Amino acid sequence: MLSSLVMMALGTYRFGINRAAYQAFTRRASWRWDQADRIGRAPALQYLGPGADEVTLEGVIYPHFKGGLRQVEGMRAMAGLGQPMILVDGLGWVWHRWSILSIEERKSVFLADGAPRKIEFSMELMAYGDDRAGLGGLFG
Repeated sequence: MLSSLVMMALGTYRFGINRAAYQAFTRRASWRWDQADRIGRAPALQYLGPGADEVTLEGVIYPHFKGGLRQVEGMRAMAGLGQPMILVDGLGWVWHRWSILSIEERKSVFLADGAPRKIEFSMELMAYGDDRAGLGGLFG
């Protein structure tokens, strides 16, 4: 059934058609380099290894259509636990553990009682990193 499809799961939170669906997914990967100054020559760079991957999810919630008004509140509650969570996409790829860095929301198109008909959100995640040395893996 289409309404039960999950685009991505972060811990117990599900992004999908019948709840907060994201319209944009941005992934940023980085690599760490340190500068070593040298006398009489330009500085040299030394490779230190991979940096932390970052993901930004941007979406729109129409609370009167599906999922209700408290969806972003649920995201913030998860972030407040201070625990990295397993990230799994809808294709079954396990991205390992990720931490929520920030959540932004913007409400608009209000009803007479002040309830928003449209909630836009942005969630920034960072790969927690594997605690075992030498195990970077493809997905965090």
